[in-house]
Amino acid sequence: MAFELPDLPYDYDALEPYIDGRTMEIHHQKHHNAYLTKFQKAIEDTPLADQDLETILSKAGQHGAAVRNQGGGYLNHIIFWETMSPNGGGKPTGKLAEAIDKSFGSFDDFKEKFTGEATGLFGSGFVWLVPAGGDQLKIVPTPNQDNPVMDVVAESGKPIMGLDVWEHAFYLKYQNRKPEYVEAWWNVVNWDGIAKKFDAAS
Repeated sequence: MAFELPDLPYDYDALEPYIDGRTMEIHHQKHHNAYLTKFQKAIEDTPLADQDLETILSKAGQHGAAVRNQGGGYLNHIIFWETMSPNGGGKPTGKLAEAIDKSFGSFDDFKEKFTGEATGLFGSGFVWLVPAGGDQLKIVPTPNQDNPVMDVVAESGKPIMGLDVWEHAFYLKYQNRKPEYVEAWWNVVNWDGIAKKFDAAS
């Protein structure tokens, strides 16, 4: 299959002041593109080249570190870009809001737990919101470029929301102040897009 660097669904500076345009440009054009390029090289001239991305990553443990790390980085950033919107922030509504309340007690409790996982994740990684069957949701942190699609993680599933807490996602603006970055990020969360993914998964 042909894998390409997707265009962002908004301009690089569209998420300011919460995430700065220069970080977004470097993150997309340099980091995301590098994962794509190295992933393509890792699967070139192998049977994996004809498979879709999630199928490949569902057996990441069988394909070696390059496929796991580079393919994970490629998919993770696609989900991360879709998780954000210039028109984001606030709170979810509808079925997603009901599922969050049922799974975590309230939106505020969910936000506190998700923030805690993000700020407490040692080193680099991502934190995901993943459907857990029916109208249940779970929060899944993963190290490095792992994700719940992979067979190498303890809790599996298809993420509907993901937060990148690698330093390259925030260092230009926030330096070592990861909690400040995470708190700002809530202002750009694309609840409409996440709700559509949740509906599709339900």
